[in-house]
Amino acid sequence: MTTIVQEITSAPAPASTSSKDSNDKSVLFFWSSWHEATAPQGSTSKLFETLARTSPDLSFYRVEAEVQTHLSNMYGVTVVPSFVLLHGEKMVDKIEGADDVARLTQAVSALKNRSSSDVNGTLDQSSKNNDNAPVDNDRVDESQKEELLNKRLKHLIQSSQVMLFMKGSPDAPRCGFSRQAVELLNEADIAYGTFDILSDEDVRQGLKKYSDWPTYPQLYAHGELVGGLDIMKEMKEDGGDLAEQLNVPKISHQYQQQGGNVVQTLNDRLKALMNRSQVMLFMKGLPSQPRCGFSRQICEILEEQGISFDAFDILSDDDVRQGLKTFSDWPTYPQLYINGDLVGGLDIVKEMVENNELKDLLNG
Repeated sequence: MTTIVQEITSAPAPASTSSKDSNDKSVLFFWSSWHEATAPQGSTSKLFETLARTSPDLSFYRVEAEVQTHLSNMYGVTVVPSFVLLHGEKMVDKIEGADDVARLTQAVSALKNRSSSDVNGTLDQSSKNNDNAPVDNDRVDESQKEELLNKRLKHLIQSSQVMLFMKGSPDAPRCGFSRQAVELLNEADIAYGTFDILSDEDVRQGLKKYSDWPTYPQLYAHGELVGGLDIMKEMKEDGGDLAEQLNVPKISHQYQQQGGNVVQTLNDRLKALMNRSQVMLFMKGLPSQPRCGFSRQICEILEEQGISFDAFDILSDDDVRQGLKTFSDWPTYPQLYINGDLVGGLDIVKEMVENNELKDLLNG
């Protein structure tokens, strides 16, 4: 199989739709030139390419719906985008629209997991009951272990409405991809749980098989796999608001009672943000992409000192940007906080590093 997305420009259709004996597994993406998101370089096209790169065992095809009308009619496609998933001649799923990225990811994963016997509904000979066959105790033990691990994985996945399996922790990511995933969730003001897959090899290897997703980080929402960092980036570019796309409330919206009476003031929110991590930096941009020289310098200093920290992009929220100046009586950014208390800006941090005071403050 190839991970390159192929364009169907004329009949015949892909092998999975034209060969009765084929066991090919294919995903057809129906698009139109007038639909900006589905056109080449559009957000939905990029999402489809990301799925193709992460699913090398499947064939991925782009189909221009209003040109390849024989295929549109064959699969009842009336809207774009539409995704048709095929196993041999059989259409096993069809998804209209690209709003539910998690459902599309799950459908592709389910297609990868289908066995050859699923094409015609028959059982493999090896799976038929044989009362006279000897019992392999080792296989039984392994099966029990896998069952217990899967139960544990399911419990972990469902332990938070949004769950990120990553390398390291939000305060101390241990790979660039995990750091970027944390930044996207923090920027979206989403409450989430995490699990450090480096701390448990059984979970690290087992989750790859359980969700049929080979890399980390992995993001789950409402107990369902959303995908990895590339999927998260595509969702943000497509819809802008990651919380809305994951169908979860923002942290700031969770402080509302039924009826809409706000019980959290801006100061309450600022206090919560200051205490989100032991070391909290309010900056322009994010550590992976600072948007001013002062913010870049303070990130470099913290990283050189080996200090784990969380960050908030004040350019993403003007209420926080203006409110924090008044709340802390500090007029400029960046601002560094330790244990919820203001340390100061770039000049103060530089001076503390020179005097070996910054780490003393952290350890005090």
